Amino acid sequence: MAKLRRLQENSLFLLPSVIFTLVLGIYPLVWVLRYMFYDYSGYGQEIFIGLDNFERLLRDDQFWDSVVNTMVFAGGKLLITIPLSLLLAVILNASFKGRNFLRAVYFMPTVVSTAVIAVVFYIIFNSYNGMVNQLLLKYHIIGAPINWLGPDHAMLTVIIVAAWGAVGNYMLLFLAGLQGIPKDLYESASIDGANGAQRFWRITVPMLGPVMQVVIMLAIIASLKGYESIMVMTEGGPVGKTEVMYLYLYKLLFPVSSGPPVDQQIGYGSAVGFATALIVGVITALYYYLSRKMNKVY
Repeated sequence: MAKLRRLQENSLFLLPSVIFTLVLGIYPLVWVLRYMFYDYSGYGQEIFIGLDNFERLLRDDQFWDSVVNTMVFAGGKLLITIPLSLLLAVILNASFKGRNFLRAVYFMPTVVSTAVIAVVFYIIFNSYNGMVNQLLLKYHIIGAPINWLGPDHAMLTVIIVAAWGAVGNYMLLFLAGLQGIPKDLYESASIDGANGAQRFWRITVPMLGPVMQVVIMLAIIASLKGYESIMVMTEGGPVGKTEVMYLYLYKLLFPVSSGPPVDQQIGYGSAVGFATALIVGVITALYYYLSRKMNKVY
């Protein structure tokens, strides 16, 4: 009886979590899986159309362009974020005056709203009176203002903004990993004559392997799913140059006010959402598989 009573008490503690999971996780998933097979705009009649949404998806050049843009955006963000966050973590792991203040400064963008960050950088990269162009013109690095949000530079700009907002978070994870490395290893290596670069590549990087694996996986998922700063700065423009998968999905489910009018497309948006989640899941699973194979090799 005592065991049964404890089991009932534990079940009551778990009940809120189960309810939240069902309402906010399972039900929306079932809802999306259902509407993938319907032509439904959010209003009026629901029309069952079978696999027509997926046939449309295969022919949707805008969606596939968004997939390519997502890969470029995610790859560029990772190439900047991971090395820079590791470098900052190594620097700020050393003992010097003011390091805690610098840690807080570099971590601060993580707790600031993405929309606020995007608005600030939209002003900074403004083509006419933005701070970036003014500085480059002042020091004669460029001869004319650069349209940072134009077709040629928009993707680079949104990558820089996204990386700036993410570096602090991964820096903190690397810092936690660095502080778990025994200092005796560095002292022994110094006695054996290893310089700073050798200690970094032979001790720091291998010992950070498990943390690095987690950080890269989190960064991949976040980069593939990121769209908020792009939505604020460019809304996927110009001419679709920065439209990523989740922004395209957002526009189908919640049409934006600017630009050409677009009808709300719940049915097709559900199919796009399923395909988008599948792409992100496959890439994440592939990375996880490859990282585990590398762990076995080394």
